[in-house]
Amino acid sequence: MEITRDLKNHKVQLSENAIALVKKICRRFNYEEGELINILHAVQSQFGYLPAEIQELIAKELDVSVAKVYGVVTFYSFFTMKPKGKYPISLCMGTACYVRGAENILNEIKRQLNIDEGETTPDGLFSLSSLRCVGACGLAPVLMVGEKVYGRVAQADVRKIISEYKAGCPTHPTKE
Repeated sequence: MEITRDLKNHKVQLSENAIALVKKICRRFNYEEGELINILHAVQSQFGYLPAEIQELIAKELDVSVAKVYGVVTFYSFFTMKPKGKYPISLCMGTACYVRGAENILNEIKRQLNIDEGETTPDGLFSLSSLRCVGACGLAPVLMVGEKVYGRVAQADVRKIISEYKAGCPTHPTKE
């Protein structure tokens, strides 16, 4: 399954295998409009994001409007229309995390990676986003890299966490 990007026209080209995979996922959910969110989750888990071309294919397979699919994708923060990095970094900006310095941590991540929220590093390793709450207020401030949770993160921890992922061996334990 391959998606190639035409950077000049901001379009993606879906391979035959990618198209077949999207169709297979839609078939698995019996082409039911009520399963749209589940279909989008399944497709995003395969490709990492939901570009317009995939949304159009899903709309066609389910016989719904592209606007409906786009509306769901843009409504739920879990879905993304931009490719994420191999290691997506999410920082909680909920009240507990914010008052314990999450903004300083966010600024340090931006400085270390030279990207803003919603962006991906040129090498495709990291993407950055903020969340409203991850439900781990007792560990504030909380940083997630993929599914791994880092609690009580200090600004000084950022460089070490990023370095370990750059080296390909994330071993930083969750502070408790």
